[in-house]
Amino acid sequence: MAKLEKDFYLRQDVVLIAKELLGKYLFTNFDRKLTGGIISETEAYNGIIDRASHAFGGKRTDRTEIMYREGGTAYVYLCYGIHSLFNVVTNAEDIPHAVLIRGLHPTDGIDIMLKRRNKKTIDKTLTKGPGSVAQALGIHYSHTGTNLSGNKIWIEDRNFIATDSQIDITKRIGVEYSKEAAHYPYRFVLKSISNK
Repeated sequence: MAKLEKDFYLRQDVVLIAKELLGKYLFTNFDRKLTGGIISETEAYNGIIDRASHAFGGKRTDRTEIMYREGGTAYVYLCYGIHSLFNVVTNAEDIPHAVLIRGLHPTDGIDIMLKRRNKKTIDKTLTKGPGSVAQALGIHYSHTGTNLSGNKIWIEDRNFIATDSQIDITKRIGVEYSKEAAHYPYRFVLKSISNK
């Protein structure tokens, strides 16, 4: 039940990190409201060489500057002007790698998650999809830049390691604009607890 060490995030292989985040526990604690669960779906974004990445070609804007920080930082951006999407920045400073958290199996603070998602009962849509994950956990785009070793947003390792047979690997979702990068096998789904 230990928070992930900085070394986990600072590694060079963002695709491997996206895979290894499966089964880890993502938590938030805002206004003394603890919510969290098991990460069940991720997507890797491989920085300046990845057409699907916000940092493709070395692009730097006010929004994407967070991606160039040292690994272990939250990159949260607003999608379609509606949904906050939570990403984990990885690698060394100035290498803009990130992992999008697309799915979560809720374990803690489910009553709070239901209220945030305006639901009365738990179902597979509670934390399926990156917008739903962030909303359920209370993550807002204003949380971008949050250090993941703090007490607001963090990830714990509880000694679960998914085997290859427990993981589905597919192309990413919603990045058709990125030409060949749309077909990269950078999406990872934990079969046993996913909300497919």
